This record gives sequence, structure tokens and C-alpha cells, in this order.
Amino acid sequence: MPAERLLPTQEAEDLIALVKEIARDELKPHAADAEENEKFPRDAFRLLGRSGLLGLPYSEEFGGGEQPYEVYLQALEEVASAWMTVAVGLSVHVMSCYGLATFGTREQQDRWLPEMLEGELLGGYALSEVQAGSDPAAMSTRAVRKGSEYVVNGTKAWITHAGAADFYTLMARTSPDAGRGISCFLAPGDAEGITAATPERKMGLTGSITAQLAFDDVHFGTDRLIGNEGDGLKIALSALDSGRLGIAACAVGLAQAALDEAVAYAKTRTQFGRPIIEFQGLEFLLADMAAAVESARATYLQAARRRDRGLPFRQQASIAKLVATDAAMKVTTDAVQVLGGAGYTRDFPVERYMREAKVLQIFEGTNQIQRLVIGRGLR
Repeated sequence: MPAERLLPTQEAEDLIALVKEIARDELKPHAADAEENEKFPRDAFRLLGRSGLLGLPYSEEFGGGEQPYEVYLQALEEVASAWMTVAVGLSVHVMSCYGLATFGTREQQDRWLPEMLEGELLGGYALSEVQAGSDPAAMSTRAVRKGSEYVVNGTKAWITHAGAADFYTLMARTSPDAGRGISCFLAPGDAEGITAATPERKMGLTGSITAQLAFDDVHFGTDRLIGNEGDGLKIALSALDSGRLGIAACAVGLAQAALDEAVAYAKTRTQFGRPIIEFQGLEFLLADMAAAVESARATYLQAARRRDRGLPFRQQASIAKLVATDAAMKVTTDAVQVLGGAGYTRDFPVERYMREAKVLQIFEGTNQIQRLVIGRGLR
């Protein structure tokens, strides 16, 4: 059964109702085919932009929806329950806007932010490298200042929307200092010298483009530096705190979709003369799945409410990401079990949900990294 939400305002209730309608009518009907045929859903992101969903947590002054994270994440969850590729892309776009929206100058925000939030543009987040995934301070991509320009060389890895994004929030090294030598830039997606490699052949999220992104003597103005030189790692880690909440919400949406599918199947599938949902062994399995979904949702909402109140939330974001993505992996796996042999076929979506759940435990910081963050918060 769909989640019953406790939303803070009537405006938020109307917003979630709109997102549910879009998810049900415009996204879900296209998901299976796009994932089967590895089609990037650019039109879906344009639809979200026209509907005002690409900038939900940002200021109305710059074209955003000015919604608290508590509301934005529940909207994101609704999208994820319909089409995971689109939800992850929405989360990445919102994170890609974070550096400019939070650390940019007023002049930079006036110049670029409205177009990023209002509809047509799609963002990418260029942080990871082949040898700098869990350890971003080890990155080797360099940005060298030459007069009024920076010249960037290096290769980023595992970049969502690589080659399709209109802009990238780029982290690059501006000095040899390990921790303070990284800076943040707003790189135009069409800059000469930016090229995307052949997309990775992934287990799941096959509609989403993930690829290496090469920077070969890419020039752009010094006005595209966000914050000061050396602020990049601070900006990146701050963005990831919020991004992890986005992935937690995506995970809950995916788990809810798997639970709904499993319950619906168990009500109609009969064995020994009655629906299988009436057998206690299966009923208990479904109960554990429901408990996992509800617990994960409560965990990300608690972290979001702390963020909305201006309280520290880094540890809570890591807890939410860990709990929600582990729950999604378990719930989607159990959904396949509920459907039995049918669940292992592509005739039912739970097979795809299970494949999509796995990566949630890996990106935006692996769940092993989340445990490190949580543990350090206890010292």
C-alpha cells in the first residue's frame, strides 16, 4: 500500500500529490522499456524541470521551489518508486546545484543558478576518479590558472550524466596540498575538450548514463571558481551529506515499490487453495519488509528535519544512507523470493528492482565509508 505521509503544510501535500501523478502517469509506464533498451530519459528530466521539480530545495528567488528537505526527499521517493534512473538523476542534479547555491557569490548565483533550477538544464557531479573514489583527496585532475582562465586536465570516473549534462560541478586540484589543494568549479558541459567515454555496462540503472569524463586542456574563466581556491574538498563533503539523504530517499522509494509488488502478487497467487499471503511464513516475510521500509523512511526524515533546522546532520545522513540502502537491498531481494520463479524473470519488475538496489550501497560513499563516518562521530 502507498506510503501515508505526514507533511508539514497544505502546499507540501499538493506538491506530493502532483509528484505522485507525474510518477504514475508519465514516468512508470516508460521505465521498463527504457531500462531494457538502455535509453537515457532526457525528456523525463525536461518534464521534471517544467514541473518545477529540479530545484525543489532551493530558493524561490533563483527559480527554486524553496521546499524543506523533508518535503523534497519525499517527492524524490515518489519518483524513485516509479523509475529509479530518473530519481537518481534528479538527486544528482540537485547535488550538482549545491556548490553554486551554497558557496557561490551573489553575482554567480544571479548569472547561472536560475537556468540550472528552472527547467531545461541537467547537471553532473564530477568528483570521483579511478584512484580517488572513497578518498577524494587523492584526485589528480588539475586546474592550472593562466591569467583570467583555468586550464583543466584529467579524467573523472563513474560520472552520472557524463556527456549528457549541461554543466558539471567539478572538483580539481589547484595545488599539491592533499586536503586543501582541491577547488570547486562550475564547468560548462559544452566546453571544448570535455569528452565522455563509452558508458559503463552496468548491472542496473541501465537507462542512466555513467561514464568516464575526460578534460583535455579545457579552458574556462576564473569566474567559474566556486568559493576560494582550496575550498573544494569542504564543498564536496558538504554536498555529499545532502546527496546521501537523496540516495536514502531513492532507496526507500525503490523498497516501497518492491514491497507493493510483492504484496499485490501474494494476494492474487494461490497455492493449496488459498492466497499465499495467508501463509504465516510469507506473511512474516512481508511484515519484515514493511518494517524495513518504514524504519528507513523515518531515518531519512529525521536527518532531513535536522538539516532543515540548521542542526548538524552529517552523522545522521550517513546513518540514513546506510540503513535505507541496506534495507532496499534486502527488501528487493525478498520481493524476488515472494514471487518465486516469476520474480526471477523480466516479466515482473522486482528482478530489475533487485539489480538497481545494489548500486545504492556503493555510490555517494560506500556503506563501509558510512560506517567510518558514523564511527568517527562517536569518538
